[in-house]
Amino acid sequence: METVARRRGGGVLESLYKVVMRRNSVYVTFIIAGAFLGERAVDYGVHKLWETNNVGKRYEDIPVLGQRQSE
Repeated sequence: METVARRRGGGVLESLYKVVMRRNSVYVTFIIAGAFLGERAVDYGVHKLWETNNVGKRYEDIPVLGQRQSE
């Protein structure tokens, strides 16, 4: 009885596993896409962290840069 209920329910992780692991090409595509999206997320997070920690110290924050004062 318990095995019938388990098969019918399945669960989200089991269905995802069946979809991703069905063929090798789908698995490889899933891994590559996950690596790409993970890299983008980490890059965005580190960039925002860097900007918030260095406000006022960056090149863009200097109001007059490289301009000589007229005599």
